[in-house]
Amino acid sequence: MKTVILCGGYGTRIRDVAENIPKPMSPVGGYPILWHIMKYYAVFGYTEFVLCLGYKSEAIKDFFFNYETHASDFTLKLGVKNSLVRHNSHSEEGWTITMAETGLNAMTGARVKRIEKYIGDDDCFMLTYGDGVGDVDIARLVEFHRSHGKIATLTGVYPPGRFGELVTTDAREVIGFNEKPQVSGGRINGGFFVFDRAFFSYLNDDENLVLEQEPIQHLVADGQLMVFEHDGFWQPMDTSREYNLLNQLYATKQAPWVKW
Repeated sequence: MKTVILCGGYGTRIRDVAENIPKPMSPVGGYPILWHIMKYYAVFGYTEFVLCLGYKSEAIKDFFFNYETHASDFTLKLGVKNSLVRHNSHSEEGWTITMAETGLNAMTGARVKRIEKYIGDDDCFMLTYGDGVGDVDIARLVEFHRSHGKIATLTGVYPPGRFGELVTTDAREVIGFNEKPQVSGGRINGGFFVFDRAFFSYLNDDENLVLEQEPIQHLVADGQLMVFEHDGFWQPMDTSREYNLLNQLYATKQAPWVKW
């Protein structure tokens, strides 16, 4: 099963941290937060990634294209072709990464629609945002998704109250999705989605299509969205304060998402 990661937005709320790079490349402990997200999925055996690129995509492409030199000690002889000798391996060997240009101004729904061809024949795919980490049990998330028979599962978390609140039944079917409520006390959308490929029929190529609006609302109306409840750690990187928090957690070896 492939993991799709949304990496194309402008990230305007964190420009004071990294104005010259896309937000998923903002460093946590010396590596981009995008790398941390991918490492986390890899812990559960999911190492096939599709990156939905847009704003400053060249920074993400360059990082992974030159990853062998970023991640290894090496010796080379200048002026001699094929002289590079790596002195160590890394645990990311075997990752498959598809870099998909999904448009500079496309919204999240359009970006996902535009990578449909890269899902191949898989019956399901995972999706998350390229600017947040958590200690979600991916194995249990996938098991839950396959158990309920609906098209979509999102991970419901308890973060700060500025996000959109979920309304659910006791059976964990989502029956309401309030994008930006005035008062928030319940779970919200934390990303870490699992979708059946039938979800692509809810999407179109209109660059203004926002995943969290019309497509999700239609899933709710059709009774096709379930919530996987996560009570553990979850933290987006939307502000410099959150950037500093994640780096402090990593530096002090208290980062709950670091399981490698």
